[in-house]
Amino acid sequence: MATFKVKQDMPPPGGYASFDYKRNIPKRGLSGGMEQRASVRQIDKFHRWRKQRRLLIEELESRIGLLPLLQAEQDRRLLRLMRENLEEEAKIMKDVPGWKVGEGVYHTKRWVEPLTDELFNLRPKENLVHEKYGFRWYT
Repeated sequence: MATFKVKQDMPPPGGYASFDYKRNIPKRGLSGGMEQRASVRQIDKFHRWRKQRRLLIEELESRIGLLPLLQAEQDRRLLRLMRENLEEEAKIMKDVPGWKVGEGVYHTKRWVEPLTDELFNLRPKENLVHEKYGFRWYT
């Protein structure tokens, strides 16, 4: 039998370059200082939210407190318009025999709030348009 000469691979002179074989796991979470700053921000955010909520509740309570006043003003305005309409109706229909001023078109004893068109039918068209689509200062 003939023997074969085996040539073995050898490393280069000076060896192979090193390679990184360790696990590279990143740090989880924040560092101590960053964590402290984040918690301070959270606490500050919570306090600002709580203060804003208190202000919103205060605003809501003030609106609720003003509602009866605004409703009373609206009712006074409605009654004034109705009175002016009755006076105007009396002037217009004074010569018509059998006409009763202020007689309702509704055959009921219950209060029926008049429509906006009914309130403003004796006034200029601009007043009706302003009432329907206009801006009021107190609402």
